[in-house]
Amino acid sequence: MKPVLLLIAHGSRDPRHAATVHALVRRVRSLRPDVRVETGFLDFNIPSVQGVLESLVAEGVRDVVALPLLLTRAFHAKADIPAVLRDTPPQLRIRQADVLGPSPLLLSALERRLYEAGLTPADKSSTGVVLASAGSSDPEAIAVIADIAREWRHTGWCAVRPAFASAALPRTEDAVRELRALGCAKVAVAPYVLAPGFLPDRIARGAAQADVLAEVLGPAPEVARVLLRRYDSASARPLLRVSA
Repeated sequence: MKPVLLLIAHGSRDPRHAATVHALVRRVRSLRPDVRVETGFLDFNIPSVQGVLESLVAEGVRDVVALPLLLTRAFHAKADIPAVLRDTPPQLRIRQADVLGPSPLLLSALERRLYEAGLTPADKSSTGVVLASAGSSDPEAIAVIADIAREWRHTGWCAVRPAFASAALPRTEDAVRELRALGCAKVAVAPYVLAPGFLPDRIARGAAQADVLAEVLGPAPEVARVLLRRYDSASARPLLRVSA
């Protein structure tokens, strides 16, 4: 049997967060009905990651791929999730998949959201884009966002600037002003986040002076495809722990 795919979401007090995660799960299941997909949350929502793993053990499941629903390798991916997975029932064989980003498919999803928000391919060369992420104190994560912005700029946009809702600068509103000063005919904000919540709302407020604000990535088909690629890759990796 294929390993169970356990998606590990951050969790939020905002009910839109869990609803979006569940919508993404439904899309993944529709693409790969041969793979069992479960969801666990690190905080705020149920079921917890630990609770899901204990339930799987009780059912006789032994192989799990744990996939963080995260776009960058920051604190949650490096510390929180490995700690949770180390404290799981010893009967399980667990492989941890990579985070979702970076990926060309995610850039395609960002563009999809911008076009859904009103831009057209004809607008591309005259539009500056703010790549707005949640932010992190981890230098590696910040550097990855900057690299993605540079890569995206080379696909034909007038300019692309990274921005952060927390822990790093610039903020979304500062990046919008910078693109205006550069002379971009339009300015669009593309949230590089998976689900609504506190920080995405801060991004939206910072986009008040932009011409276009895209939706979060959510259950975009490209996100589901990246997720399944990470699952397939992790399935062939060494185990985090092998039961006795």
